[in-house]
Amino acid sequence: MPIGDVCIREVLVATSETTALEAARLMRRHHVGDLVVVAGGNDSRIPSGIVTDRDIVLSVVATGLDPSIFTLGDLITDHVVTVREDLGVFECIQKMRSRGVRRMPVVDAQDNLVGIVSVDDLIQLLGQELSELGRLISREQAKELVTRR
Repeated sequence: MPIGDVCIREVLVATSETTALEAARLMRRHHVGDLVVVAGGNDSRIPSGIVTDRDIVLSVVATGLDPSIFTLGDLITDHVVTVREDLGVFECIQKMRSRGVRRMPVVDAQDNLVGIVSVDDLIQLLGQELSELGRLISREQAKELVTRR
């Protein structure tokens, strides 16, 4: 199954000029824990970074920096780890593990942002799949009881 089929398609974006304060307010208003930073303004859909609520707390608030001046461009790293939407779920998990990231922007063949995937999303998906396997076992046992009589 391609990761594009399971990713969250509604992604909150910001620019590198967005202040940490504005970002925190956006996250609070939309009940999300991250923003994808896009290059070239809000019209662009090319991810240049990702910022989490934890990044803001640890890098800005806890160090006493002014969140109304500190920008997301100051927080993001030089290279954002993305995943192509046609990559399989298992391969996506492997990439997240090897890169040590809990969230990844999902991009199309032209590197345009199409969604985001997180460890939480993948755990939920895998939990549903395991539940289906559990139902299969129960159904198989019930079927076996009926056929033995």
